[in-house]
Amino acid sequence: MSIPLDKPELLKAQYRAFSYQLPLMYVILLTNTWVLAATHMSVAPAWLAVCIPIVLTLVCAVRLMAWSRSLRVTPTHEVAARALSRTNRLASIIAVAFTGWALLLFPYGDAYAKSHVAFYMAITVIGVIFCLMHLRPAAFTVAAIVNGVFFIFFALSGNAVFIAIAINTGLVSGTMLITLLIQYRDFTRLIEAKIETEALSNENFRLANLDSLTELPNRRAFFSHLGEAFSQAEASGQSLAVGIIDLDGFKPVNDLYGHGIGDKLLYEVGQRLAGLCAQNIHLARLGGDEFALIISRPSSEPELLALGETLCTALRVPFIFAEAAVQISCSIGFAVYPDNAGSAADLFERADYALYHGKRTMRGKAVLFSSDHDAEIRRDARIEQVLQMADLQEELSVVFQPIVDVRLDETIGFEALARWTSPVLGSVSPVQFIPVAERAGFINRLTRPLLEKALTVAANWPAGIRLSFNLSAQDLTSPEGLLHIISIIHASRFDPKRLDLEITETAFAADFGQIQSAITTLKALGCGISLDDFGIGYSSLSRLHALPLTKIKIDRTFVTDLHRKPASYKIVKSLLALGRDMGLDCVIEGVETQEEVTALRELGGFLIQGYFYSRPMREADISAFLNLRSSLPFQNRARLH
Repeated sequence: MSIPLDKPELLKAQYRAFSYQLPLMYVILLTNTWVLAATHMSVAPAWLAVCIPIVLTLVCAVRLMAWSRSLRVTPTHEVAARALSRTNRLASIIAVAFTGWALLLFPYGDAYAKSHVAFYMAITVIGVIFCLMHLRPAAFTVAAIVNGVFFIFFALSGNAVFIAIAINTGLVSGTMLITLLIQYRDFTRLIEAKIETEALSNENFRLANLDSLTELPNRRAFFSHLGEAFSQAEASGQSLAVGIIDLDGFKPVNDLYGHGIGDKLLYEVGQRLAGLCAQNIHLARLGGDEFALIISRPSSEPELLALGETLCTALRVPFIFAEAAVQISCSIGFAVYPDNAGSAADLFERADYALYHGKRTMRGKAVLFSSDHDAEIRRDARIEQVLQMADLQEELSVVFQPIVDVRLDETIGFEALARWTSPVLGSVSPVQFIPVAERAGFINRLTRPLLEKALTVAANWPAGIRLSFNLSAQDLTSPEGLLHIISIIHASRFDPKRLDLEITETAFAADFGQIQSAITTLKALGCGISLDDFGIGYSSLSRLHALPLTKIKIDRTFVTDLHRKPASYKIVKSLLALGRDMGLDCVIEGVETQEEVTALRELGGFLIQGYFYSRPMREADISAFLNLRSSLPFQNRARLH
């Protein structure tokens, strides 16, 4: 007999079902009432046959309009509870009012009129019970009041017909109440099953949009939220920013400490980032070591970059675990709507490009996508399109930069460097077209003709001169690519023992197991293996130890003006010491001045490559360069540009 206040969803379902049936109940009640009143107007007093029905009609009309309005609203738990509780209380009052009025009419009129009163009470209570089936307490209240009074009144009338009507009405009402209980039970079970289904569906949806490791929204949730946020920003004319965060140094942590520590680190990174994100920032993990931000209504570009620097600074603070203390950093790329993009997809791609640009030029910082980046994207897209259609065998060429041993001031080898002269674009810098080919996934199409050309030239060099050639990670991550490299080397007239194949530290971001296997195979072929750009990429000591390296190449970043920069001087000194301890030769790139050469000699760096000795030269100039250097006195061989 109570309202289920502890079951909000059931309560709202009762309210919705009841709001459709209650107006029908009032229509039945008022129609039957005025039909009964009409048959008694000529025999009963006006106050009883007319005035009371008018009052009852006004009360019912007010309730009818109130419930009719409820059809257009979605009820809350509180609204439904108040409405049903009020109806439950009014049920007894209305039942008493209409029953009392009908019994007051009974003494008036002939036997037909009296029978009409009995019929009115019997048929009306059955209709009302049916309409109140979703509000069980009200249905039982009305049934108890009307049937109780009806049965007692007519059972005591002494008239066999009225007594039979009372019994029949009681039986029908009882049957209706039993049916009501069954229907209510089934209704309740249906609602509970629906609630369970919705809860299960919501949980499945939550899990489908949750990154189980970091407990942050996942990639799917991120793009769903981005679409919604972009639509809102577009409709309201407000700005929207996307930031993509990539961890620097995460893969070495995985290799050195294992995936268990790597997973703990990702979780802690997520928690640290979440603690720094305001309410207008949606944080998600895209996968791997990438996280992303959706920033609604960013204040300004300087404040956006300030947020990025705050996040970068926070992630540089060491993470302390029971097993070890781990230090990483991050790079962040930002893009802003409507300044940088016209769609949600463009906004994400622009942020991703800003991240890519930042990792190439200013790792560990926040970078905002700019008009210059947009020009680079258009330029790269044009380069990719032309490169896809190029006759690579004809358009690609190779130049060579010497590597000098300063102890004897002798040229010990040359590094092969790619050049591309396009009939459409003209001469294109390798700084531009090599990254484009790598991102587009067809760098191996460039590697093969370049390696063939380099080996063909090197086959004519003196026996002591070595060739260095750069390989991409894509050349080593598939067995087919490795077989092509090996077949080209075998087909050449150049001794593999004079060939140094260079890989960059960025190759470690690929499948390290496959990279390790490929390098081991090439080393077994007799090739030397050099690690290019050492110190600026992804390598860890454990990975260096795991690879059969013969050389490391120290990047020019640390070499430029090292005689004036104590930090660079110490870094190069440490790298040279590391190379000696590991039994590896060290080639130092980007040397341009006598002061740099002098400082490197003092540190024990003897293999030097750079403009100080020569710019890259074509095949036709190599013989003259070697002959000229060998003919000059020892002290005059430097700086043959």
